Amino acid sequence: MLASPSLPILLSYLVCLSIFPSWATSDSLQQSFSQCVDQKTQYPISCLTPANSSFSSVLQSTAQNLRYLMPSVSKPELIFMPSSESHVQAAVKCAKQLGIQLRVRSGGHDYEGVSYASEMEEPFVLIDMGKLRSVNVNTDSNTAWVEAGATIGELYYGISEKSNVHGFPAGLCTSLGVGGHITGGAYGPMMRKYGLGADNVVDVRMVDAQGRILDREAMGEDVFWALRGGGGGSFGVILAWQVQLVPVPATMTVFTVGKAAEQGLTNIIYKWQQVAPTIDDNLFMRIIFQPSNRKTVLGLFNALFLGGVDDLLQVMDKSFPEIGLQRNDCTEMSWIDAMLYIAGYPTGTNPQVLLQGKSLFKNYFKGKSDFVRTPIPQAGLEGLWSRLLEDDKWIMIWSPYGGMMSRIPESQTPFPHRNGTLFKIQYVATWQDGNASTANQMDWIRKLYNYMAPYASMLPREAYVNCRDLDLGMNKDGNASFVLASAWGTKYFKNNFNRLVQIKTKVDPDNFFRHEQSIPPLPISKKRKWKRKGKGRRIHWGTNFN
Repeated sequence: MLASPSLPILLSYLVCLSIFPSWATSDSLQQSFSQCVDQKTQYPISCLTPANSSFSSVLQSTAQNLRYLMPSVSKPELIFMPSSESHVQAAVKCAKQLGIQLRVRSGGHDYEGVSYASEMEEPFVLIDMGKLRSVNVNTDSNTAWVEAGATIGELYYGISEKSNVHGFPAGLCTSLGVGGHITGGAYGPMMRKYGLGADNVVDVRMVDAQGRILDREAMGEDVFWALRGGGGGSFGVILAWQVQLVPVPATMTVFTVGKAAEQGLTNIIYKWQQVAPTIDDNLFMRIIFQPSNRKTVLGLFNALFLGGVDDLLQVMDKSFPEIGLQRNDCTEMSWIDAMLYIAGYPTGTNPQVLLQGKSLFKNYFKGKSDFVRTPIPQAGLEGLWSRLLEDDKWIMIWSPYGGMMSRIPESQTPFPHRNGTLFKIQYVATWQDGNASTANQMDWIRKLYNYMAPYASMLPREAYVNCRDLDLGMNKDGNASFVLASAWGTKYFKNNFNRLVQIKTKVDPDNFFRHEQSIPPLPISKKRKWKRKGKGRRIHWGTNFN
């Protein structure tokens, strides 16, 4: 006599049966994957296919770049939403067993959508980590464990609930998913004081290509190094990070001061390039450029200072009086309120808004990045303003480096943009009418990027992996080439790229975790055979994945 199924297994079967009514007659990818996961875990699973009414809303829920939601872009065959670590283990084991590609999404901010879309012509399953979002803060040990599906805003809120003198140096955009944000480095408004988010990680939990849960000790220092800045989606599925909290003053100061081109912006920016990376480490003063009625370029000096207004005014009067900062331009506030301010929320916004995890930016867009090591001359700036005014749907952000960023060696983590970097440029072209403006806006930002080539870093022309840019090159159809990947790998990681490749070859030689710009393994002598099943589907043949 057969034993009765346990209640969780029975519930899981009924849930997925309602989602996949054709299982009894169709040997589908969705059916095979869901049944496999169901058999490997004791907890009910949550999964959606395109036939389910909630599929589109879940897919779109955290996708920031609408360009990758257009009908022409490949969508996942199934969205799997794990609610336990064992679910993630089961998903990896089953995907490997069935020869299915995985994409993993924590916050959906990937500039080129590789966490939830694919241009590699392979069927894939999306693991959406949104149900794994706990935050546990321990002010006694000055650490916090945060799951991959939580947003940076939720981490900030959790810290602020426990203390007003603790913080964490991560992103300015509070809807960033913690899982992917830290894998790219995680720069933010306190990096000149404390370095990147990735510089302040003490432990991690990850599911590797064999479906094992590994922490720092179990994975070893090489893999732990690779995860902190080597880009997401290459080495495993991040489950949670343990981060080191940093001290912050009870009172911080913020300001935003605007200057237009006709107000001497060129001369001010020329001076900023020399001052912002060398000024007091407690001050982060970025510039947000935007068009003003397509007649002029407006530069917004947007700053956060770890201290009171009196100290800030002394620093500015001594080092950068050109913007004419006045006391009434400044506002003192707590660390959590300063994080809201720098993220773009109105002053006085209740911090509980961070628990909603919603992005303030959702557009069709194309982004690019540069790192600058020598001040751009005034003639170059004037030429830049002229090219910017050829369009009116863009934003450009200059973020100063220096401080702690210059004192951390390039090889300490995979993120190499350290000593000698004056600032990072982020270019973003936006539009709202889908395909109608895509070609024009893409052409415009590429021409702008070409204009800036003489003023950016060279050999290589560096780029930030979390401002992913597929114009730099991409893997094709699941194939990884070290030579091809070097085109973008050296831009993102400089000399650290070679070490990343060596680690990838050791821990994932079959390239199970892959996407358009994932780290490739070196070729292995054993040739893999493939059996093609259906349109575009590849399944491993003759390989034991148990």
